[in-house]
Amino acid sequence: MNSRRAFLVWGIAVLAYVLAVVQRSTLGVSGIDAQERFVVSAAVLSTLAVVQIAVYAALQIPVGIALDRFGPRRLVLCGAVLLVVGQAVVAVSPTIGPAIVGRVLVGAGDAMTFISVIRLLPMWFSGRILPQISQWTGNLGQVGQVLSAFPFALLLHTTGWTTAYGVAAAAGTVGLVLAFLFVRNGPVPVRTGAIPLPHSWGGALRTFRHAVRRPGTQLGFWSHYVTQSSGTVFSLLWGVPMLRGLGYTPTEAAGFLTVIVVTGFVAGPVLGVLCARYPLRRSNLVLGCVALLAAVWTAVLLWPGQPPTWLLVLLVVAMGIGGPGSLIGFDFARSFNPVGALGSANGLVNVGGFLAAFVMMFLVGTLLDVAARATGQTVFAWANFRIALTVQYVVVGFGVLMLLHARRRTRRVLHTEEGIRVGPLWVALVARVRKRGVQ
Repeated sequence: MNSRRAFLVWGIAVLAYVLAVVQRSTLGVSGIDAQERFVVSAAVLSTLAVVQIAVYAALQIPVGIALDRFGPRRLVLCGAVLLVVGQAVVAVSPTIGPAIVGRVLVGAGDAMTFISVIRLLPMWFSGRILPQISQWTGNLGQVGQVLSAFPFALLLHTTGWTTAYGVAAAAGTVGLVLAFLFVRNGPVPVRTGAIPLPHSWGGALRTFRHAVRRPGTQLGFWSHYVTQSSGTVFSLLWGVPMLRGLGYTPTEAAGFLTVIVVTGFVAGPVLGVLCARYPLRRSNLVLGCVALLAAVWTAVLLWPGQPPTWLLVLLVVAMGIGGPGSLIGFDFARSFNPVGALGSANGLVNVGGFLAAFVMMFLVGTLLDVAARATGQTVFAWANFRIALTVQYVVVGFGVLMLLHARRRTRRVLHTEEGIRVGPLWVALVARVRKRGVQ
């Protein structure tokens, strides 16, 4: 555990995740190109992303069960194959129909990658380093978003659709080969070691049912739901069209997406340290991320006329914090489930943010078309986005209510089973201040 080989396996697995993010986010920087290539409306264009995310979310639970049955190595390899094939199909698609099929395959392959890498971590690492490695996994994976924002976008606009998507598929093939050569389930035989896998599908399903019933798993689901969805909607589809509608060039729009990733690199380790130091206050960190996102989005949408660049930078910084904030959901899953159930628990948690994201993606696309007809402006005009993006308040607001409910149940279980009582944050802060005053 925590050996040099562990870091090698982790590094190759993270590379596989980086390449999965590349394939996932290529559509985010080619949305306008896709609309011109396939000659479709904003609502139909959103179908490309919505189908991909819907498949991703729908497969999280089956993939989680399969993880507990077969281990992460097989799922990483299977996911890499589907990603390569999916991008190759998109590359040669002349119409929207085959492209949708390709994005379905991309969504399926993507669904297998991240939670498989997360499931791999406790097989190779232990102790206080584990939350840090988890945060670094999520943050390093977002390098794929930078690769799609710059090298892929450059290829797209200089060599064309088919070449750009073909190169993305070829890069995925390299990742597939490296994962086949280096990624292994653990330093000991997985069925006889400290992290056993169920010997049957029935056992895996029982493991899943137990994971679903745990309030801590549900807390992780809603934590992921409320923190990741806004940034996912922005990065995967509507961010670049929104910024183009505000008058920014493709290069400038890609720069905004890069700020999200860079912010994650800074915020992720900080959140990891805070989670390790204050494990009973992780939900407050989640709610803090949501409050920041809500405040900045409100300022952007209510700003008279076009919002200034500094405010948009603050917006992408907030979304960059929300990304690593969503990883706290997996920390809840790890804390409140036995290691043998982490595949199922992580799969369920990972549904959260993407479920919210694909609902918002579809609603934003639909409202953009409705607003364009009402205002008489082009679909991607800022006035239309100002209306369409308000759906976030409904979707995320519902998630916050459910998170608070799950937190109450989780704290009740902690008190009943372990005798740990977690009071309100303000009570803890007042007690700390009084203690320092006495000293």
